[in-house]
Amino acid sequence: MIRTFFILTFLFLSISGQSQTLQLEEIMKGDTFIGEQPFYGRWSLDNKKVYFEWNPNNDLGSSTYFWQAGMTKPQLATALESAFSKLDFKSKPNATIVYYIDKGALYSYNIPNKISKKLLQQSNPITDLQLGKETGVLFFTQNENILKFDTNKGTVVQLTNFKSGEDKMVDDKKDSFLQTQQKELFQFVRDQEAKKKWNKAKADENKTDFPKSYYYGKDSFESLKANPKGSFATFRLAEIVENKSEIMENFITEDGYNKSVNTKEKVSVTNLNKSRFGIYSVAKDSVYFMNFSSLSHIQEQPTYYKEYDNLKNKEKEDRLIFTQEPTYSEDGTRAITEIRSLDNKDRWIVELNLEKNTLKELEYQHDEAWIGGPGIPSYAYSSGTLGFLGDNETIYFQSEATGYSHLYSYNLKTNKKSQITKGNWEVRDVTLSKDKKTFYLTTNTTHPGNRDFYKMDIADGKMHPVLTKDGAHEVVLSPDESTLLVRYSYKNKPWEFYIAANKKETALSAITHSTTKAFESYSWRTPEVITFKAQDGTNINARVYKPEGDKSNKAAIIFVHGAGYLQNAHNYWSSYHREYMFHNLLTDLGYTVLDIDYRGSDGYGRDFRTGIYRFMGGKDLSDQIDGKKYLVQNLGIDANRVGMYGGSYGGFITLMAMLTQPTEFNSGAAIRSVTDWAHYNHGYTGNILNFSETDPIAFKKSSPIYFADNLQGDLLMLHGMVDDNVEYKDIIRLSQRFIELGKKNWNLASFPVEAHGFKETYSWVDEYSRILNLFNNTLLENKN
Repeated sequence: MIRTFFILTFLFLSISGQSQTLQLEEIMKGDTFIGEQPFYGRWSLDNKKVYFEWNPNNDLGSSTYFWQAGMTKPQLATALESAFSKLDFKSKPNATIVYYIDKGALYSYNIPNKISKKLLQQSNPITDLQLGKETGVLFFTQNENILKFDTNKGTVVQLTNFKSGEDKMVDDKKDSFLQTQQKELFQFVRDQEAKKKWNKAKADENKTDFPKSYYYGKDSFESLKANPKGSFATFRLAEIVENKSEIMENFITEDGYNKSVNTKEKVSVTNLNKSRFGIYSVAKDSVYFMNFSSLSHIQEQPTYYKEYDNLKNKEKEDRLIFTQEPTYSEDGTRAITEIRSLDNKDRWIVELNLEKNTLKELEYQHDEAWIGGPGIPSYAYSSGTLGFLGDNETIYFQSEATGYSHLYSYNLKTNKKSQITKGNWEVRDVTLSKDKKTFYLTTNTTHPGNRDFYKMDIADGKMHPVLTKDGAHEVVLSPDESTLLVRYSYKNKPWEFYIAANKKETALSAITHSTTKAFESYSWRTPEVITFKAQDGTNINARVYKPEGDKSNKAAIIFVHGAGYLQNAHNYWSSYHREYMFHNLLTDLGYTVLDIDYRGSDGYGRDFRTGIYRFMGGKDLSDQIDGKKYLVQNLGIDANRVGMYGGSYGGFITLMAMLTQPTEFNSGAAIRSVTDWAHYNHGYTGNILNFSETDPIAFKKSSPIYFADNLQGDLLMLHGMVDDNVEYKDIIRLSQRFIELGKKNWNLASFPVEAHGFKETYSWVDEYSRILNLFNNTLLENKN
């Protein structure tokens, strides 16, 4: 039957036992209610000031503030100082002169004297500044070519001469029958051709040393980079593939006319475009392309091919790959790079010999699901942790070989590979000190839900704890590495900036205070992070919000975080801050709330990360059901009064729960949900489900739209109509299925001006009042 939702006539909820009652209209203001937290911390070049973006006065946007020792509170920076602090400075270790590009012009800056000097400005902007091996030698890109600027000599030399299109001067067409006949019959024609060739040969004898033109046709010309000596330049030519994009309609516009916008391409093998890695030799003035056919496993086919008759006997061929621009040793003698297969199941780290156009394979990583993890991005076009140590012959990188992302080294002379960090935890971030003798590591050593900061001496491999308090530490080292700018938060304490000395077990000293009096007047809970066993024996972490004493109404709500590969059962301030406050409100009403880091979530290693491979709505959903069992068995929850809600991936799981496990949950609220993975984007979906053309089984069993006929409980769907991530079309297609199947116990709330992430407070209030009404009407014993 159709249940009539009773609509709250007011949103002010009277909650006893707290210092303040929570008001939905207020908490859905998000950071405006909480207080705008500072972000993007950075240091001045002289180590004396820190800069960050902040909005303590509730302005229309954030501004740059600065703080230095002796100040009682941060001050607003000038527009000039703000812009300067955001520039990308290039310098040698311990140098007093740095270089930067601003508005397409090249500058130097003397740190002790605080003097900027404009070195070069032309009508065509300069980009991609690089430092050369020799002090004072710079390389930059202008008009798709590399120029070398020697600041000591004051000379500027163009090293390359790449051009788009085809060379119109080259006549490589074969003679026609008539042209051949003319040459055969007439001496005059033969003499004219001989004279033409003689003139060209004479001209070539006196040619300039300016690099000759190299035309790259219609391909995309990418990642042009010089080596530190300026003797070679590398680049990538990528085939341009034009695929059909999804079209989104904007209905609320300034002029009253609908506006159609292209959004994204759907997941497809047609998005796998060919690319070539090119090398230009300055000395030889020639271009050549590297052949990667010698890479191990380059023709190895995915295991899932064996399930399909049309693929299991497919002829083997080199798979499509993507090559990153090289990383060079400081002395410029060695080059390494990272290569990914475009199905993202393989990663190679190789040493390149640019002069001989050869490669040496150093490291091979394979994952039958998909390559990923901290320091190893989940997308083939992204680069991971990769660099040189101080000896110019040892590289470092990250690998999930042990099941957790750890730091490794490889000596290019001895071919010795060593594991630097070990344990059932992850290296989350890596910074190498300027003298290249120390690693600064962000890890989750003490708890999967913490972000700890350590100092590691490379010589002995010992990790020295610097910041290990529960919570998360985002650290920016001062240029001289003596001081830390730390952005820290805890479960119920939003992000603030702190200063600390760079020493073992250091102490934090606050420099910002962002939270409002309204936020501080409520006693925000510190939800316990609990662990329960999944049905396959895996430990699952979750946040639990429990009502005090006898205030429990015996009903529970399970929240499903979004993004899939994300973590929310942690010890720091959640990016889901509105949901965190909403869960406090629900708990005040007597609900128990469980927020689960289900399979596929971040922070728990490789097997946990890839637990959803080829079946979204499998283990990630069974983890929710096991969480429900925990609530029933341990917290006295009535198994017949449990609801679920979530957004994006969380909305998808809510749909899968309501449609594939229809007796487990009374009701569900699915926000901005994927309903059919064949209609989602390429990078994310292709990793987890492969491609719809090659692995349709995975797509069908993972898409809620195929199970629409199973709906039993009350389902509320909420979606922004200008969502360019999960298109509104997704929810419309599922709605049509429900209509055709005669289902009545569902509702759709549409938000005409909202995209994937809602912006307007009135939309948040409307959305969450509907969700609250759903649970009040379906989970409480006295429901209408």
